[in-house]
Amino acid sequence: MDDCIFCKIVKGEIPSTKVYEDDTVLAFRDLEPQAPQHILIIPKEHIASAAEITDKNSAVVAHIFETAAKIAHDLGFADGFRVVNNCGDSAGQSVKHLHFHVLAGRDFTWPPG
Repeated sequence: MDDCIFCKIVKGEIPSTKVYEDDTVLAFRDLEPQAPQHILIIPKEHIASAAEITDKNSAVVAHIFETAAKIAHDLGFADGFRVVNNCGDSAGQSVKHLHFHVLAGRDFTWPPG
């Protein structure tokens, strides 16, 4: 998608503070962190939201969670972190490219705000 900010980050057209990258996903620090550790993990393939996950592309979600665990261990917060996905406008999805927020470094409440 030519106008997708995350696709532009994947292509290197927009800079990011990368935390992890492989052939399938890219993880980078959020520009407006909501916790001391706030990392976004995105698939390199454009998938607009969790509502577009199918049997043909669902393996990327498992890989994203594997990546979240690796990052948590590598950065020292595997003992407590939150993974969040917002799907659709009413859920607060601001970028229409599947992404997961990995948050850590503070206590979280439930339910979230």
